[in-house]
Amino acid sequence: MVAQPAAVLANDEELLLPAEARGPRVPGRVVLAGNPNTGKTTLFNILCGARAKTSNFPGTTTAVRTGRSQWPELAEPIDVLDLPGAYDLHLDTPEGEIARAALGGASGQPDDAVVVVVDACNLARNLVFASQVVAVEQRAVVALNMIDLAEQRGLTIDVVELSRRLGVAVVPMAARKGIGLDALRLALLTPTRTPAQLPPANATPEVAMAWAEGVASDVTSGDRGVDGVDRLTERLDHVLTHPVLGLLVFLGVMTGLFWVLFALATVPMDLIEATFAHLGQLTETWLPEGAVRDLLSQGIVGGVAGTIVFLPQICLLFFLITLLEDTGYLARAAFVLDRLLSRFGLPGHAFVPLLTSHACALPGIMSARLIPDRRDRLATILVAPFMSCSARLPVYVLLTTLLFADRPAAAGLAFAGCYLLGAGAALFTAWIFGRTILKGHARPMILELPSYKVPSLRNAFMAAKDQGLSFLTTAGTVIVAICIVMWWLSAYPKVAETPQVQELRARAAAPGLDEAAATTLTQEADALQSRAEQSGSFAGQMGHAVAPVFEPLGFDWQLTVGVLTSFLAREVFVSTMSVLAGGQADAEVDEGVVSRIRGMTKDDGSPVFTQAAAAAALVFFVLAMQCLPTLTVTRKETGGIRYAALQLGYMSGLAYVVGFVVYQGLRAAGVS
Repeated sequence: MVAQPAAVLANDEELLLPAEARGPRVPGRVVLAGNPNTGKTTLFNILCGARAKTSNFPGTTTAVRTGRSQWPELAEPIDVLDLPGAYDLHLDTPEGEIARAALGGASGQPDDAVVVVVDACNLARNLVFASQVVAVEQRAVVALNMIDLAEQRGLTIDVVELSRRLGVAVVPMAARKGIGLDALRLALLTPTRTPAQLPPANATPEVAMAWAEGVASDVTSGDRGVDGVDRLTERLDHVLTHPVLGLLVFLGVMTGLFWVLFALATVPMDLIEATFAHLGQLTETWLPEGAVRDLLSQGIVGGVAGTIVFLPQICLLFFLITLLEDTGYLARAAFVLDRLLSRFGLPGHAFVPLLTSHACALPGIMSARLIPDRRDRLATILVAPFMSCSARLPVYVLLTTLLFADRPAAAGLAFAGCYLLGAGAALFTAWIFGRTILKGHARPMILELPSYKVPSLRNAFMAAKDQGLSFLTTAGTVIVAICIVMWWLSAYPKVAETPQVQELRARAAAPGLDEAAATTLTQEADALQSRAEQSGSFAGQMGHAVAPVFEPLGFDWQLTVGVLTSFLAREVFVSTMSVLAGGQADAEVDEGVVSRIRGMTKDDGSPVFTQAAAAAALVFFVLAMQCLPTLTVTRKETGGIRYAALQLGYMSGLAYVVGFVVYQGLRAAGVS
């Protein structure tokens, strides 16, 4: 139970009037500040409808988020900023610098209203930062968030007394449930301020913490002992943070996640595949034969289908990861992995950039800005692209499906193995760099474990929606453009029929030949002509020129073309192979993308994707640097081209060597 805050007096002439006697004072913008894990970004999402990522891991919000919030009390929307979580306003950290700049610094505005979001379950720890913000901001409101969880634990907070001790309005809230939003808006529009005994600006951490603990003790009542919830938390933490059991649980959770990914995404994948197949059939039926029909059915429909078909896996993956974040489990995983990361020269802070890189390496690399030490920051940036990003997902799904047809459990294990291989390569690389070009030791990490919470399905659905839309945007622009280019490169120049093809067609047209035999001869002629056209096309010429380099990995010229085009964007590999496969006579438009690519053959008629070649391609894509935008961001974040060139050369070389070992090793073991 909490008491509602009473009206408090202000210390300037305008605010000395009672709140009900004053008209609304519209702030220029609302700034959300607070410790990590207090629900700032959740509140930001509710206020703005914006879909900034919400995480239970401290420091996930790596930059100021901006949104627009429409309030029923105002005619015009208002700007809202979400600052990175910070523990101390005066510490020399990236989070502190951003907060100081926004709160009265270079980026501050005189009419800003600041909402300090505090965790009602960890009041003393949050009050240190809150007192620092209140001391420098005349127009501040404290949002006492997660009040519902505090009540569940039997805690009662005297909001009126807390408001008096801080000198500002305090609004009890449960942001996840939308409780307290009306009161928060009212407090922002009718700001109040009273004199308060706050710690001095030059107070030591011990003095500030002693003040915060004293205030928390005075305003909190109820059973503060270890209740059932705390005992359950201790038991769970004993397992999840154990050096051995915690790692086993982490591996089990990740493996189960990827198994679910394969098992549940089958139905929507089949539906998407059937839809594009029907669209291809309509194109073939209604358009006259020629270059335009081939462009649409093979270049655009076939190419985009080869990427869109994997959208369900991407959405489901981020839905599940967001659920894990909301429960508080991933912070425990970070605690377990910190022991591992520090042994390889990476700081515990690197967990956030590395985790973010599983969505995309670009924000992962940029989030490394919050790592205070330059040596640690460089090490994290260099290894972040080893993390399996969403762009790799279509490639993984394709190649694991080719390797383990009709065996979803084995495909799921192989899929999880891709993530483990990338993470292992990152640790190995960090260890190598820590003893060569980046000598030194990583700083220790101080980590706060958040309380366990019921995950928000709303947040999970929004995260899946955002990632899916982002993926579709890419598919609708870059991938379509590359598909058109690849279709043109694979369709031109036109190749005249070879004598062998002409002979087969003549035999098929001979009078007296039964229909079945004629059809067989025609299909054989079409297949030979298709291979001749692909081999003689511009794409074939490019592949033939570079193929000798990749031949030791089992790649033919077609696979080589897919590797080359994927340097623009990894997910283009599937589209490229789909376009190349679409030109073959035995690959009908209505066949599935995977089946079409599985049926690809080399010039000699042997399969392109043998077991050994598919395995080599899989590990190559796990390890290779095949993303030009990532290299651009690396150059920008490191201040020069040196580290970007090192990243490209090292990752490409490592991918080639490991792919070579896998292919030759499987061949030696009798796996073709």
